[in-house]
Amino acid sequence: MLRIVEIEGECVPDPRGTLPGRGAYVHRTLVCLDLAVRRRAFPRAYRGRGPFDTAELRRFIEGGAG
Repeated sequence: MLRIVEIEGECVPDPRGTLPGRGAYVHRTLVCLDLAVRRRAFPRAYRGRGPFDTAELRRFIEGGAG
């Protein structure tokens, strides 16, 4: 599972789990990321803040980093 935190409206991967703030978790696959976006899981996890940019998160997962 990959922890994701919201920083200034952007969903940022937190593979070490050390960044401050609320975290949301998804599997490290694009299928799960797309499902989370479609189900609006990030606004729910971050208590209604949004919209969120998931581009950096998508690049992280596509690159297989972490």
